[in-house]
Amino acid sequence: MEMGRREFLKVLGGTGGGTALGGLVASGVSLAPSVARAQQLRIRDAKVTPSICPYCAVGCATLVHSIAGRIVSVEGDPRSPHSEGCLCPKGAAIFQLHVNPNRPTQVLHRAPGATEWEVWGLERAMDRVAELVKKTRDETFVEKIGNGKQVNHTTSIFALGGATLEIEFNHIHQKLMRGLGVVAIENQARI
Repeated sequence: MEMGRREFLKVLGGTGGGTALGGLVASGVSLAPSVARAQQLRIRDAKVTPSICPYCAVGCATLVHSIAGRIVSVEGDPRSPHSEGCLCPKGAAIFQLHVNPNRPTQVLHRAPGATEWEVWGLERAMDRVAELVKKTRDETFVEKIGNGKQVNHTTSIFALGGATLEIEFNHIHQKLMRGLGVVAIENQARI
């Protein structure tokens, strides 16, 4: 196997760094103060706002650190009685919900059979969703079943609530779906 100069330097740097770190740890040097200092520097001037993890029903407490209105860190709150400052992998990734260059910021639509995404305005997208929901409900709504029992439902629409949405939104979502006669209603937090 032929190794180029870059690969050689990467291996050399990794080996040298690992050896140096291993030597420090083996000699009894604690890196904890350096790690704690680096963490303090990152959030030193930050405003701390208590919050709650949006993912599951546990509701782990979090501390959101922001500087000039921009989130710089999200961590577990050590005062939380059930998580004691620890967060699960989803909770640890809360920061990426807010600060992510890959997060979509506009409505993208791909028509059936199309190969490219098209940018739609929010009003157009919401009108299209409402149009399709009404059409599907009108075509599949069942008022009574064969024995005459009134059911008022449609089984052609499935509703999935989001785990990162607050309880108020999920409550309104449930009310809307039940009002439409949707039977299959689920929430991502439970899945």
